[in-house]
Amino acid sequence: MAVDDAPGNEIGLRFGPIGEAWLHVCVDMQRMFAEATPWTAAWMPRVLPNVVRLAERGPEHTLFTRFVPPPSADDAGGTWHRYYLRWPMMTLEQLEPGLLELVPELAAFAPPARVLDKRVYSPWFEGRLAGVLGELAVDTLIVSGTETEVCVLATVLGAIDHGYRVIVVTDAICSSADPTHDAMLGIYQSRFGMQVETIETMDLLGELKP
Repeated sequence: MAVDDAPGNEIGLRFGPIGEAWLHVCVDMQRMFAEATPWTAAWMPRVLPNVVRLAERGPEHTLFTRFVPPPSADDAGGTWHRYYLRWPMMTLEQLEPGLLELVPELAAFAPPARVLDKRVYSPWFEGRLAGVLGELAVDTLIVSGTETEVCVLATVLGAIDHGYRVIVVTDAICSSADPTHDAMLGIYQSRFGMQVETIETMDLLGELKP
């Protein structure tokens, strides 16, 4: 496997302007990550205004993913069983149902924005996302959401594998851990430098066609 030799830490749209076939994929901006739960992403309030700006630019060009846990740890296979034994309070039999919903500021955009539920980190696992993108004839994915090095990473890697142009909006993604967030941004900008572009919200909005 070739190591990317593109200059590191470059930001901006290095591969030309964005056409009209783009989709904003907003990852797991849900109440259970915004409110007081064991999975709280403390940065979410900081990036939420930028995510709202992206959704406002084109609700019909937006797809929200939601992470949906299993009913109980016994309903989860493999290492997911161990995972939910660690956090049983986040399974559906214990979690308050409303916490699965998008945060109110984003729920207002759906519809026309689409919502896709998933039970693992990656929205590509069950194949439904690929089907939606094929129907929409999308060629570019703009990624926001939570968390930078978990579900956002899984979304980005799947998009790379499917050959989409991938644009990560650096001030519209969040984590609960500064060191791994910062490290992951560096990896997006260097190791994946030929397949991932990074840009800040206001710079991107200046380039987007509504």
